[in-house]
Amino acid sequence: MSGTTIQLTRDQWNAFLASLYERSDRLGVREPGALYAAEEAVDAYVLSGHAEALRSAEVDGDVWGTLEDIEEQAGDEEEAWAKIKAFYLDRGCVLLQVTDTAEPEEWLLAEELAQRLGLLRAGV
Repeated sequence: MSGTTIQLTRDQWNAFLASLYERSDRLGVREPGALYAAEEAVDAYVLSGHAEALRSAEVDGDVWGTLEDIEEQAGDEEEAWAKIKAFYLDRGCVLLQVTDTAEPEEWLLAEELAQRLGLLRAGV
């Protein structure tokens, strides 16, 4: 699955986040009819703690810090993000893009996490 890209609209993205819960620092998918505590809700900030890297208007993904972590250099943020994406996609991560936003919204998730959260099924 190396290099997989998933595209969601803003509405699909919001529905995806609403379908998740976090318990004991682990993300899961809510089961219909089950009860979840309010503090288990997942928003973009909570999800960011589970992402390998991200570029978002809503959450600071620290592109420059991530670039430094992977021991790369770039002349601008676009080049930096391109190098970060290439690094993680080469390692089997999944790129999640929210398509109808004014600013880029891209998240890199481990394939195992994307699978567990149902992102790799058809019709997310």
